[in-house]
Amino acid sequence: MTFRSASSSAITPALRLVRERVRDTISFASSAAHVLILDRWPVRQLRAVGRAINDGVSEALASVMPKGLYVRALVIVIAPMILLQSILAYVFMERHWQTVTERLSAALSQDIAALVDLNEALGPGKRDVLERIAAERLNLDVELMPPIPLPPPAPKPFFQFFDEALAKEIRRHIRRPYWVDTIGRSNLIEIRVQLDDATLRVVAHRSQAYASNSGIFLAWMAGSSLFLLTIAVLFLRNQIRPILSLADAAESFGKGRDIEFRPRGAREVRKAGHAFIEMKRRLERMIDQRTTMLAGVSHDLRTVLTRFRLSLELLGEAPEVEEMRGDVNEMSRMLEGYLAFARGDGGEQPQAIDVRALLDALKTDAERSGHRAAFSITGDPVAVVRPRSFKRCLTNLVSNAARYAERIEIDAVHDARVLTITVDDDGPGIPRDRREDVFKPFLRLDEARNLDTSGTGLGLTIARDIARAHGGDITLSDSPLGGLRATVRVPG
Repeated sequence: MTFRSASSSAITPALRLVRERVRDTISFASSAAHVLILDRWPVRQLRAVGRAINDGVSEALASVMPKGLYVRALVIVIAPMILLQSILAYVFMERHWQTVTERLSAALSQDIAALVDLNEALGPGKRDVLERIAAERLNLDVELMPPIPLPPPAPKPFFQFFDEALAKEIRRHIRRPYWVDTIGRSNLIEIRVQLDDATLRVVAHRSQAYASNSGIFLAWMAGSSLFLLTIAVLFLRNQIRPILSLADAAESFGKGRDIEFRPRGAREVRKAGHAFIEMKRRLERMIDQRTTMLAGVSHDLRTVLTRFRLSLELLGEAPEVEEMRGDVNEMSRMLEGYLAFARGDGGEQPQAIDVRALLDALKTDAERSGHRAAFSITGDPVAVVRPRSFKRCLTNLVSNAARYAERIEIDAVHDARVLTITVDDDGPGIPRDRREDVFKPFLRLDEARNLDTSGTGLGLTIARDIARAHGGDITLSDSPLGGLRATVRVPG
């Protein structure tokens, strides 16, 4: 019993200690987790601030940067080059040119100070010795003139660091009245020092007080920059040209024009070009398959309609037969509308047409149906479009206006780039919020002008498709005549 009691009394403190350690560990872990959870909020806020700053900088750069890829690439190349050259020029002027100029100015000032001291030591009778020593030993042209007053200060040059450095060294070494001229002579410097009984005139070469290699360095830096910039411009033009060719090919394909395109340039550009060519082939194959299918369907349906017409002709004249003949004709018109919508331009090539003759034909057709019509044209009457499809586009617009109006006006404006044709009428018009809906195929709106009980709902749809196939569009707006205005804009 004693042994158990002793063992129990020995184990109990150990268990208590273990429990306390476990409790402390759990408490520390929960506190750490709580701190980590709380600390995540400042991190999120910092990330949000960083994203906001990044977005702001991106928007600022986007507003300043040019829009074209070629100009942007030039800026990316030129800006670091200018920055690097500016840093190099600053380091050169600050560390080399300025230091060398100060040392040369100090050496020249010390030479002049030595000449002043030598003049005082030699006395008045030994001035020729002073001039000889200055010319042979110091390469200076020295002259002792009568004690005349010093000239007024010369005008300061635009870049006056050299004058300031030389004047500072003269004041420090000579401590007499002086006058410096660095402008009046091209490659020489004239310095006059007021002595007790004379004026010391010293003429030195500019290279004796000025670091002359700065011009060579700056010229070399500017020349190398221009050379590298020329190479960069030529290289960038060669790199940008394939991208522009791809964009032109895509735009031409979107307008229905078939141009030859061969991928060139970098690997990524060639990859995009091959992808465009493959997409173009798939679309053309799909269009060809659809056209072939529609040609077969058209042939079959027209055969059936022809049999209907022959059967009706054999029945003779009767009111019922006339109604059936009207239904057959309406079915034929609907079939033609569906086929025209599905067929598109049918691969028609652009040609030069006489816009005046086309508008005159549309005016004549409108007048034959009992409408008052007029047309006008401004600018070049010749435009390059797909003749049949473009005529169908305008015919659909004029027919849509004639169905609901009595007066129709057609105006054309042809400038150097765009052909704009407006068709105005005095009909009831279309509400502004429903104008885009009338371009949707097969969508019947009771109040819409492009549909009636006998229509197919494809008139304006086909017209817009034709305009967009030309690279333009059709918009609807209010007409000055009180009805609807349809505006066609296509590249001309």
